[in-house]
Amino acid sequence: AHSVIALILILLGLTLTGLPVSVFAQEDASDEQDMTTDMSTSAEATSSALEIAQNQTVVSDTSADSYKIEKLMSDRVFSDFVVGPGRFQLEIAPGESKVVEITVTNRMGVPKTFRLNTEDMSGTSDPGEAVVLLGDEVGPYTIKDYITAPNHSFVLEHGERVRVPITVAIPADAEPGGFYGSLLTEIISDDVTPPSGDVVPISKLISRIGTLFFVTTPGDINRSLEVKEFGTTNNKKFYSKGPIEFNIVTENTGSAHVTPFGNLRILNTFGNEVGFVEVQPWYVLPQSIRNKEIKWNREFLVGRYTAVAEINRGYDNIVDEVKYTFWVVPLELIAAVFAGFFVLFIVVRFFFSRFEFRVKSR
Repeated sequence: AHSVIALILILLGLTLTGLPVSVFAQEDASDEQDMTTDMSTSAEATSSALEIAQNQTVVSDTSADSYKIEKLMSDRVFSDFVVGPGRFQLEIAPGESKVVEITVTNRMGVPKTFRLNTEDMSGTSDPGEAVVLLGDEVGPYTIKDYITAPNHSFVLEHGERVRVPITVAIPADAEPGGFYGSLLTEIISDDVTPPSGDVVPISKLISRIGTLFFVTTPGDINRSLEVKEFGTTNNKKFYSKGPIEFNIVTENTGSAHVTPFGNLRILNTFGNEVGFVEVQPWYVLPQSIRNKEIKWNREFLVGRYTAVAEINRGYDNIVDEVKYTFWVVPLELIAAVFAGFFVLFIVVRFFFSRFEFRVKSR
């Protein structure tokens, strides 16, 4: 009996001894697994950090083969996207190329797929229309096949900005002159499911922003600009107050775009300068007419004025001077003056009707 009890005690002790070992072994295995998971997560975080650091590297202008993405400091939602800059003006010799960079920022609040397309553009005979995009048509100064990007589509999360290197390469047989087109950054709206029973088709909306390219090749270029018209808006001659708006209509009959600029001086009746406006540069495409609006922000004006516009054509330092005369007659002031005279007349008449003046005799 003693031997049986001893055997039972020995087996019980071995069981109690083995149980903690098994439990501790499982706990150790669990800790090791957690540690492995933590190391894996840490490695993934490190990898993500490296990817972010690599994505935030500024792209080189000459050796960029992929897009680099930056994270914005703010995640505010504006429900739009931003593309910059709006225009490039380049001079590239035939057979050569240049690389420029545009930035695209997603502020839509959701991930979006962006697409890059190119179109030619041209000027028009409508002074109020700066350029016309030609779609699939080939323009007279085509450049759409000379503008390339590494990839034509990419995805941006909300609050991300991408830097896209754009290569502009001019053929070796290109003639001296201008080449004009636009790089369009587009997004397409998500699919919209019409209400049940609605048979009206719902089309996707395409939003796009264009970056204009003005490229000239050096050589014997025909540049010719003429100021066709200068005056106030609708050639108005009489105003009651300011501000006064002016229009300058220019026509480019050359083979390359020009960028005129200048200033506007306002002279009063005595020939004294009472106003000055700097006319910022604007572009006029070849074989087109362009209108430039200028505003003189002066409200209280009285009398006859002469506006003198001095316009530099943007080449060969040629300056054209044109003039326009207009009048400012403040109706409120005139009404106040007439009202004053009328009141004065009534007072004087009343005074003489009540009093009689006699000459005192000696």
